Amino acid sequence: MWVIFLEKEAVLLAASTQAKWRYRDQLWLALWLRTVAAAEIATWDWLRLDRCLLASWPQRPERLQATPRPQTPFLTILDQVYPQGLAEIYRPPLILYYQGNLELLATPKLAIVGARACTNYTQYCLRRLIPPLVQNQITIVSGLAAGADQLAHQETLLAHGQTIAVIGTGLDVYYPPANRSLQQLIGQKGLLLSEYPLGTAPRRYHFPQRNRIIAGLSQGVLVTEAQHHSGSLITANLALQENRNVYALPGNILQETSVGTNELLAAGATPVLTAADLLVDFQDRRAK
Repeated sequence: MWVIFLEKEAVLLAASTQAKWRYRDQLWLALWLRTVAAAEIATWDWLRLDRCLLASWPQRPERLQATPRPQTPFLTILDQVYPQGLAEIYRPPLILYYQGNLELLATPKLAIVGARACTNYTQYCLRRLIPPLVQNQITIVSGLAAGADQLAHQETLLAHGQTIAVIGTGLDVYYPPANRSLQQLIGQKGLLLSEYPLGTAPRRYHFPQRNRIIAGLSQGVLVTEAQHHSGSLITANLALQENRNVYALPGNILQETSVGTNELLAAGATPVLTAADLLVDFQDRRAK
């Protein structure tokens, strides 16, 4: 019999591409694979894997079939480079497709999010805050959306810093289309991440799901501007649930895009007036 030499990553990838294997099934499979030595599973074929799964888990959704390896590289929750902090969040992504420098996953990271329809206030503030962060080797994480996300990435690159973009499409899809050049540049100079395979178009629910990855990757989340009901506030709430620091820029109480950030401050978020307000927490973490 012709034997296909298996890797744990290939097994998890196969489950992720089959509709009947829902998230909880894939998570169970990942936990099971952790108990199996890599050298042992490498000698199996798909039929033997199926028999072992049947013995361990009679209610598994369906047999696993081999899946072609995607054209773009990916990492799984089983890999050593997978960030521990991300693995500990609620519903961690089991597979992440990537383009760029994976070493950025091991760096101190600050997420910066805000309104898509932000004002010039966001740009003025980021232009002051980001260069000191870059000088302290802090990687900026955001979602490559229009507005504050776009500015966070751009200002980081202008300051010759490192940035990670977590997107809600396949890595070969550009959304919004205006950020095509920026996305390509981040793929060359920084790191692009997505839990969606190549060719995946944007869907409304992708972006709240993406926000949990942004929060989980980072030591803290800074919200620049946000309306009362805002996706940025979702990210901030996710960060709080995962015991991350939440920061906000104080804003004009008469400005609609400052309502959300001022509410965060009233609820206990750390106000940011200078980069030092952010750096002190990163320095404390490094000292521990």
